[in-house]
Amino acid sequence: MYTATSFNAADFGSDFLWGIAIAAAQNEGAHNLYGRGPSIWDQFAIRSGKIKGNAKPDECCDFYHRYKNDLQLVKQMGFKVFRFSISWSRIIPNGTGSVNKEGILFYHHVIDECIALGLTPCITLYHWDLPLALQKEGGWTSHSLLKWFTKYVTVCMHEYGNKVKQWIILNEPMGFTSLGYMLGKHAPGKSGIQQFFAAVHNAVLAQAEGGRIVRAMVPDAVIGITFSCSEVVPASEKKADIVASKKMDILLNRLFIEPALGMGYPSDDFILMDRLHLYTKAWKYTERMKFDFDFIGLQNYFPVTVAHQAMIPYVQAIEVKAAKRKVPHTDLGWEINAKSFYNILKQFADYPNVNKMIITENGACFKDKLHNGMIHDVQRIAYFKSYLGALLQAKKDGIPIKGYYVWTLTDNFEWSEGFQAPFGLVHVDFKTQQRTIKNSGFWWQQFLLNTKQ
Repeated sequence: MYTATSFNAADFGSDFLWGIAIAAAQNEGAHNLYGRGPSIWDQFAIRSGKIKGNAKPDECCDFYHRYKNDLQLVKQMGFKVFRFSISWSRIIPNGTGSVNKEGILFYHHVIDECIALGLTPCITLYHWDLPLALQKEGGWTSHSLLKWFTKYVTVCMHEYGNKVKQWIILNEPMGFTSLGYMLGKHAPGKSGIQQFFAAVHNAVLAQAEGGRIVRAMVPDAVIGITFSCSEVVPASEKKADIVASKKMDILLNRLFIEPALGMGYPSDDFILMDRLHLYTKAWKYTERMKFDFDFIGLQNYFPVTVAHQAMIPYVQAIEVKAAKRKVPHTDLGWEINAKSFYNILKQFADYPNVNKMIITENGACFKDKLHNGMIHDVQRIAYFKSYLGALLQAKKDGIPIKGYYVWTLTDNFEWSEGFQAPFGLVHVDFKTQQRTIKNSGFWWQQFLLNTKQ
């Protein structure tokens, strides 16, 4: 494995894509301005009681009004790709029906500013913020979901397809289907296996159908999908732990990519997947679930160590937390393990027809302290050094890694963690909206300017 000080951006090649990512619901603010309709996160923040500090995404980082300044920060730190998402309810307030011209214009302004600064815009079409009006009709569990999504994607391609060539259809479908429709921890706060099955199946169909729409309307587009992923490790060599880890691997890593590759849903003697097959009669949908993505986006933050737990329905598996195992971890309790990062990249690269991968999110949460106008986030810098070392090793070993996007530009609304989980390279004072580049941001600036660390 490469050491933390022996390489820089130039070692990845001149065509390697270096980017940074944000999301509409976490950054934009202006939640009830300029014609935007409410999203499921607006309601969840008010009613659920499940967000730390009772935080609300009303203003967030105010990217809506400060995008020019924030894009200057992206350029200043040396990144070449700016990944952001479109708020569905900003351009179609009710999810379907009339289009909001002010919302359409806003994203034109962001795209144009990116291009003027020499940044490549990479747009995520869905990053977890479904219009509330659609959730009232069933949201991701509705039989009408594909119809709604088709119109939304078509509007986006019509408006922006001539300017934007890098598109991501869905962000982490396992994330929003499991946390939002099975466990109830994220918006819209639903729970139950049947809700989960319906949301999963609609998301699998939507990722493929969205890809087909983009391909038809923007023939020269580079189309991707992003999957959250974690290497799953059994807690011991006991057969029960190994079986539990395989079940967890199906859910965390295989559930969405295998249908996209034309393999259908995974099963492997897992009763939950057998029920999904029966629920969806999935054999009828195998072709509709398949799409030849130009790249697979992987979003990795931590591995998962799994032990058998008979009391947990269906999966019979439980995560053994990093703190309990006394291994290094971030302030969210996520294990820091660069070797595991390498392993999960290899796992996905071993699929047939996965010929191009981009790390579309990776980063670390540490509780930063502003001192004398500076933030010395040495832990975050160490994290990036170790993970980039593993990434370079993967590239040298023939794993088809073509880019890496940092999560994230600014501290933001981090879903159920509210404003208490800073991942940004830039600190935000949420009372004043003052931005301060952290030392990790300056480290990236040096790294991307090819200065030896």
